[in-house]
Amino acid sequence: MKARILFVCLGNICRSPMAEAVMRHQVEQAKLTDQIMVDSAGTGDWHLGHPPHEGTRDQLDQHQISHQGMKARLVTPDDYNTFDYIVCMDTNNLRDVRKLFFGEGKATAEESKRLFTFMELLPAKGIADVPDPYYENNFPFVYELVDSGCKELLKRVKADLKLNE
Repeated sequence: MKARILFVCLGNICRSPMAEAVMRHQVEQAKLTDQIMVDSAGTGDWHLGHPPHEGTRDQLDQHQISHQGMKARLVTPDDYNTFDYIVCMDTNNLRDVRKLFFGEGKATAEESKRLFTFMELLPAKGIADVPDPYYENNFPFVYELVDSGCKELLKRVKADLKLNE
């Protein structure tokens, strides 16, 4: 069985591609690329086909994490059937993705287990959303959150796949 992870933010140029790149790097370090697939998408179409934002690229470069070939894309209804973990970078994107996947209906408990906000991985931080560095220019802080949260997500995925630590 292979785990498939999708990170979602607004434009798919700052937070979600940062999380995709960091998670891919952590998966590579854990030698699990054959068992865990990672992607990212956005809920808005302003930046389709564009590479990650310069601030995201700078942070990834500083940490020697590849962002080669990454291009912004939209989240689609089919993503719900493709991905096992759909991690939204904030509550607004979670709302929009739920609406895309389920219309006005409520998600079941099983569906909610697969679809959640990134900050649910870091409850001790006491914040609901990963701040959008596109507006706040706080790329180093966002990187710290993303790095920590991806480590927690990797632990969860490994446990779900019953992989040895």
